[in-house]
Amino acid sequence: MHTRLCNHATGEMEEYVLAAIARGLREIVFLEHLEIGINYSERTWLSTADFDYYFEECERLRRKYAGIIRIGSGVEVGYNSDCATELLEQLAARPWHSVGISCHFLLMTDSGRHLNLLSRRPDNITTARRFGLERLLTLYFESLIRAVKILPGTFLCHLDAALRHVPELVLADSHVEQIDTLLAEVKKKGMALELNTSGISMRNEIFPARQILTMALGYDIPLQAGSDAHRPEDVGRFFETLPELITSAACP
Repeated sequence: MHTRLCNHATGEMEEYVLAAIARGLREIVFLEHLEIGINYSERTWLSTADFDYYFEECERLRRKYAGIIRIGSGVEVGYNSDCATELLEQLAARPWHSVGISCHFLLMTDSGRHLNLLSRRPDNITTARRFGLERLLTLYFESLIRAVKILPGTFLCHLDAALRHVPELVLADSHVEQIDTLLAEVKKKGMALELNTSGISMRNEIFPARQILTMALGYDIPLQAGSDAHRPEDVGRFFETLPELITSAACP
């Protein structure tokens, strides 16, 4: 779950807690964005001061709703290979409940700016097409493989969400091979795989796609439900579909 602190979501943290209680959830984990060294036109992650408030508010909410719902203060860390040491330092500096690993940005060497791989903005999509979609996906999966090896992650976020707003996108066989390598690293690290139900709203299928979920189940990787809520009303969305989805993916 994300809140207004990341600058691309809405709602106070307590509103998300109340929405989760209304949904009947027994435990939730906020997963706010951490990025370092990203050159982009807007900040879509938390500052140090934001994280200070975030931890204080999580603790207040834990005390207020104790016995009703368990609340964790987690982080979704975006991997940037140029700042791996700084990322490790930031992760070591706070007592995170969970560490989700993702990769939202890749450096465009011709401009010195980063491309937001998960953006729906036309300029980002145009840049992605000009750079080459297959090439971008190759770099994206390479980044995730390195991130899982280097960072102390507890689960991998929305594995195949990159370029999700480009309708003609397809995974090449080479990408499937990269995903298999990635899942092997996830298993080796004892991490879980997020089943991100925001994909149902975007493409009528969770992130990751069923093919990838079947591969993950073959590795016996634990699964983590995530609604990727950017509004309180999205907390726990489509969770009721997950049991049947997992069962069907286990028997392709």
